[in-house]
Amino acid sequence: MDHAATGQEALSRIAGADDLDTLESLRVEFLGKQGSISGLLKTLGKLDPEERKVEGPKIHALRESVTEALGTRKDTLETAALEARLAAETIDLSLPAPVAARGAVHPISQVMDELAEVFADLGFAVATGPEIEDDWHNFTALNMPESHPARAMHDTFYFPDRNDDGREMLLRTHTSPVQIRSMLATAKVSAGGAPVRIVAPGRVYRSDSDATHTPMFHQIEGLVIDRDIHLGHLKWTLEAFLKAFFERDDIVLRLRPSYFPFTEPSVEVDVGYSNTGGRRVVGGSGDAPGHAWMEVLGSGMVNRRVVAAGGFDPDQWQGFAFGIGVDRLAMLKYGMDDLRAFFDGDVRWLFHYGFSALDVPTLSGGVGTPA
Repeated sequence: MDHAATGQEALSRIAGADDLDTLESLRVEFLGKQGSISGLLKTLGKLDPEERKVEGPKIHALRESVTEALGTRKDTLETAALEARLAAETIDLSLPAPVAARGAVHPISQVMDELAEVFADLGFAVATGPEIEDDWHNFTALNMPESHPARAMHDTFYFPDRNDDGREMLLRTHTSPVQIRSMLATAKVSAGGAPVRIVAPGRVYRSDSDATHTPMFHQIEGLVIDRDIHLGHLKWTLEAFLKAFFERDDIVLRLRPSYFPFTEPSVEVDVGYSNTGGRRVVGGSGDAPGHAWMEVLGSGMVNRRVVAAGGFDPDQWQGFAFGIGVDRLAMLKYGMDDLRAFFDGDVRWLFHYGFSALDVPTLSGGVGTPA
């Protein structure tokens, strides 16, 4: 067998291969199952021992040299292909970068952050509480007796089970239970009581659904308990809050007598507004030409019974409370006209009204959308 000639031919053809496909064909031709060199290896079994000792090393050496030549030529061709690709491809650095997929912050989440920023600047802490409440914290402690209509089954989502104290369990109808829990926690820490200044944002639930109501919505309530608190403090706080939130200095409030079981006296708070471009724009006096009054929130001085239920002596401590719908604030500030769209999950709506994750509200930079 002329193994040298076979080897020379194989190495010559491998060296002349000018692309990877040709090289792969040569590998199969020489080293594949039916390849010529593989065939030589198979013939070794037919030789007698003496011939096998002579021919075996030659054939194995031939296979190793061809295998090495194939690897070297493959590396050379791959390097050449990469260099040719790099030479042919160019990047225009003057073109804008491709737009990456991005999400959007829901308006409710954004407004929650705006409210926290405003009230933190006014000295309020953010307090939270459970969304599954018992009827004592949700109703009784807030001066709503068992006969109160707010406890009706058609207004409230009740659970069939009771807690360990035998109290009925329900989805909270407002964030006011957080006020009771905060007062109790404060009174427990300090026997003589201590000032309380909190806002309680969160989800609440009522059996109601139309264009301006949903079974689940968001509220933020505020509570101040201190000595010598009066309605003047309440009015100033609400005025400062609304001016900062709507980013307008011409906010005008009108307080009207009302009734809430947890405050006495109670007041509804109206703001002046005008219709501009088909939407309500808060600002100015409601008595000015082209303006009107719009109710935005309820408030009042905390009822003595609620102060006592929170663990404070109502003869020593008093305060004010207020509550407003976060969804309603978002609609007024950013021009949405249907509350149900907030929870439809339509990404087109979210990209239209949503916020960038970088739109972090700050009082110095503005709590609203960038100009």
